[in-house]
Order: sequence, then C-alpha cells, then structure tokens
Amino acid sequence: MTDYLEINNISKTFGGFQALKQIQIGIRQGEFVCLLGPSGCGKTTLLRILAGLESSDSGSVVLNRKNITTLPPASRNFGVVFQSYALFPNLTAYENIAYGLKGKGMTRQQIRSKVEEMLEMVGLMQARDRYPAQLSGGQQQRVALARAIALSPEFLLLDEPLSALDAKVRHRLRQEICDLQKRLAITTVMVTHDQEEALTMADRIIVMNHAEVIQIGTPEDIYDRPRTPFVADFIGAMNFIRQKADQRSERKDERLLAVRPEHIRVVSKPAAGGVHVVLNFYEFRGSFYRITGQTIQEDGRIRAGQILQVDVPVEEFRRLMLNNGDKFTVVIPEEKMLFFADRNDLDQAQLEVAVSE
Repeated sequence: MTDYLEINNISKTFGGFQALKQIQIGIRQGEFVCLLGPSGCGKTTLLRILAGLESSDSGSVVLNRKNITTLPPASRNFGVVFQSYALFPNLTAYENIAYGLKGKGMTRQQIRSKVEEMLEMVGLMQARDRYPAQLSGGQQQRVALARAIALSPEFLLLDEPLSALDAKVRHRLRQEICDLQKRLAITTVMVTHDQEEALTMADRIIVMNHAEVIQIGTPEDIYDRPRTPFVADFIGAMNFIRQKADQRSERKDERLLAVRPEHIRVVSKPAAGGVHVVLNFYEFRGSFYRITGQTIQEDGRIRAGQILQVDVPVEEFRRLMLNNGDKFTVVIPEEKMLFFADRNDLDQAQLEVAVSE
C-alpha cells in the first residue's frame, strides 16, 4: 500500500542544536499516528514542519504523491488543534467554527449548515451561542476540533490536545476523538508525551528520542516487543535487571533483562527459578498493589540486592498479608523476559536502581 503522507529524510537544526535527524516515516491514508517521546525529542518540531510553520534543512514532505515541502501553511489543506485551544475569545462557539469557512466562497446557508453539522458531530449544539469563557475545557477543545475538521482537511495535526484537561475529561475525549477520526477517515498525526494516550488512541506509535525515530509499531508491538531499553522504559513500567555472565556458555558479558511488573508472579511455595525478595514498600493502585522489594538470594541469573517491582491483584495482596520487611518469593516467566545487550540508551541512574517507572 502506498503511503499517503511521506516524511523523507527530514533534518532540522537550530543553531548548534540538532532537533531532527534524518526522519523517515510513511503514514497510510486514514491512519491515526502518535508521535511519542520525552520533551525535547523533536516531535513538535516535526509537527510544525508538516504544518509548514517550520522549514526543514533537508528532506521532503509528500502528501498524496504531491511534494508540499515548500508550500505555505495556507496551501497545505490541513487542520490543527493546539493544546491551548486557540479560540477567538470574542466569538461564540458557532462563530469560531464558521470563521475559517467565510473565505471559502460558501454561501451563508452553506456555512450555517456546515457549522451545525460540526456542532452536532461534537455534541455542542446546545452551546452554539456561548463564548469560550462560558465553556469548560473539554467543550473548548471540542470547538477547536470542530473548527479544524469543518474545512474538510486532507490531514489533521493534534499538538498535545488533551494535556490541559483534567483526567476524567481527558479519558472521555480520547474516545470521542478516536470515534470522530475513524468516522471521517481523516489521516491524523498527534504529538503526545503521554504513553497512555498513545497506547489507547493510535493505530501506530512512533517513538522518538534525541531527534531520531527509535521504533515504529502498533501499540501492542511497542509495549510487548520494544527494540531498545529506552522504548521498554518509556512505555509502561519496567524492571531492568543486570544478569550475571553465563559461565556455562561462551557469553561472558552481562545482559540486561527486562520484565514488566504485571508479568512477575508471587508464589506461596518454593518454585523452580523462584527468587526470594524482601518487601521495601507498597502502593495501592486501585485494582492492584505495586510492591517494591529487594532480592536477598542469587538464583544464578539475578544478583542479590536487585530491586524488583511487582503488580499484585488487590485480593491476592490482602490474602498474602504482606508488610514492609516481610519475605516472599516471585517467579519470572521465561516467555515474558526481554533481553538487551546494549544499555547505553538508559542513563546510569536508572541502571543503578535497576528499575524504571
């Protein structure tokens, strides 16, 4: 399948700072893609280049086989939704949505019909005559979304659109945005640093760090099969464990074993491959407790003193009646273990505690 939006070897520097380095991405028509990464990784710069708000030093942007690299923003036919909403405070919800339609040669009746269609689509018909100051944050974001899609853009850019909202509104709008995007089949690129947003909303996730693309894949691929310690660390919680060199084989170096807290099992009886742990502290997380302990015995693979985080269902935790200082045994299923030879993309502080949140 031919990619609808092609980002070909895009590079960008600001003075001596490398913001983007040879970015190569293909996005299919109708796909919802999340650019995910820590602050300063280059994701917002890339979004601005797609919008024409920033020029690249090299490379090209191709939309539906048309090179749009040098086109001004007004000629790119995209919609954009910002974190700050960017609504006109002196215009009503209706007028904000209608604003961009007035220069399109549409009649007053056509504009009214389109705006009402958009208001109905985002569930704000009853708020059509309210000003932004009279709307909640979630309602303002819906107006911004309606304004962006009213122009029937070829692609949609979302710049951390939910980060200014409280948790409950954010969760509700995630599903609403996804439903709307699928219904309109509009190609969408969203910037976020929130791993949960990316996992729940995207068809594919593009993980970035230090101006480069580190991994591209479905949410399941990124979570279950991270290619580097950085990706494993950035998506979800992860234990990183220094493994001893295997004296029985030719491998004499240390590997980095990674396993997620939810994959480690607490066992009540001694088990093959079991690791003894002393409980340091625990946290209630709603449906489970996250317990943090320190290994007290080597099992041939894991050193004594290794920190482990384990997720234990609430009922099981209460049955175990664990308290700080108690000893317990865990088993790490081999099929859930990930191994990395290269530890360079994790900072030393993370490796010293050997656990990541």
